[in-house]
Amino acid sequence: MQLPDLEQLRQIVISAAREELLPRFTKVSRNDKADGSFITEADLATQQRIETELRQHWPEIACLGEEMTEAEQNSLIKDQSRSLWILDPLDGTSNFAAGLPFFSTSLALLYQGEIVLGVVYDPSRDECFSARKGDGAWFNGAALGQHRPQGPLKKATALVDFKRLPTELAHRLLDDTPYSSQRSHGSVALDWCWMAAGRCHVYLHGKQKIWDYAAGYLVFSETGGHACTLDGERVFQSSLAPRSAVASLDQELFQTWCQWLGIRN
Repeated sequence: MQLPDLEQLRQIVISAAREELLPRFTKVSRNDKADGSFITEADLATQQRIETELRQHWPEIACLGEEMTEAEQNSLIKDQSRSLWILDPLDGTSNFAAGLPFFSTSLALLYQGEIVLGVVYDPSRDECFSARKGDGAWFNGAALGQHRPQGPLKKATALVDFKRLPTELAHRLLDDTPYSSQRSHGSVALDWCWMAAGRCHVYLHGKQKIWDYAAGYLVFSETGGHACTLDGERVFQSSLAPRSAVASLDQELFQTWCQWLGIRN
């Protein structure tokens, strides 16, 4: 298969986020979804805009979007014989609805069960992260992978989402904190990209859905970063089942982090 042009994908994602998300930021009404999460007009408008453009250029590739029904999502993800776009039009909807400028649009291409292209765009900062499997990752056109944090775990800045962690582990992190400081920003796609850029040193998340992490995980992987689940498995799985994630750019720091968490990999 000849892969779609990555620069063309960047422009599709960037244009949609700038023209559909930013004009609605701080002027948005939200509704609750069945799972208790939020959805806004911006989610739907951005998904429709990007899906329309993808169909125009690559009509043979179906699109799995976060704002589809679960039945539609299951039908698409089970067919491993076809390529599939994986789209999250607004990752960080809660931030967006609250007026917090930390959200992104994420697009990945699944081919034969693997993510081969990924684009994550943060319109608030005009930051675009992208990757092509086996060919590297880029940040606003510059190669990623040059910033590799080193040093002991006790001096690391950790990116940790406590909300979705097992209760016992969350309590242990609070009672016996192994790192220097902790952050949680609210956009999984940007979590992976910020890790790839060396902005945080270790990562932990309990439950990520495929549209949350597919593109960002490829960006991180193509920088040479190290990651696994809390069970010591590979993070990416061509499935709708949520996946946990443990990661660090630096191999030694990653191993130390895994040892503290009790992970064998």
